Amino acid sequence: MSDPSINSYRDLRVWQDAMTLAEACYRLTRQFPRDELFGLTSQIRRAAGSVPANIAEGHGREHTGSFVQHLRIAQGSLKELETHLLLAQRVSIAQADVQPVLLQCESLGKMIRALIRSLQQRASPQ
Repeated sequence: MSDPSINSYRDLRVWQDAMTLAEACYRLTRQFPRDELFGLTSQIRRAAGSVPANIAEGHGREHTGSFVQHLRIAQGSLKELETHLLLAQRVSIAQADVQPVLLQCESLGKMIRALIRSLQQRASPQ
């Protein structure tokens, strides 16, 4: 984590993309039925917000092992988010509305996995 161009977690593209995803989830859930406010809407928003929050927290720990652990937690939240989105699609929300957000999830998941691999390679003795 010694890249001089990274002064803050806000400089990380993975965090920026996670924030964009969370924003997309908030926008998507605005169209959910009112009776889902404390169900899927709440679950999707919580899981979506957890992804960038864990990336930020892990980066703030300033230890590669902690960062990797928090990235893994972010990955778990991302999978939880995908599951809630798929459920929403099954019960009430049009696939055309959910699909772009699921594609963002897939792209972010790849980015998080690549960052974990990169950090682990950097941390392991050569």
